[in-house]
Amino acid sequence: MSLFSKLFGGGGGEKSAPKEAEAIEYEGFRIIPTPMKEGSQFRLSARIEKDFGDDTKTHQVIRADVLGDADTASEIAIAKAKQVIDELGDRLFG
Repeated sequence: MSLFSKLFGGGGGEKSAPKEAEAIEYEGFRIIPTPMKEGSQFRLSARIEKDFGDDTKTHQVIRADVLGDADTASEIAIAKAKQVIDELGDRLFG
């Protein structure tokens, strides 16, 4: 693979596409863990979604915390997203 393909994401096909995690339903919200690979670690990250009629609002939670594996990062990201939902509720999108 050429340097430009590596830099701009070309040529990776399906192998390079991250697998979408299953959404967790919580208090009327959907939480989708999206751990972000950084070197050999994973940054805590999750997408929070909620439907308002025909409109879907989305908020991305990204934390400074990094962990050694994606599964643990996903579990903790879900817990943090639940905390954000408990604290802010619908104001999360405002």
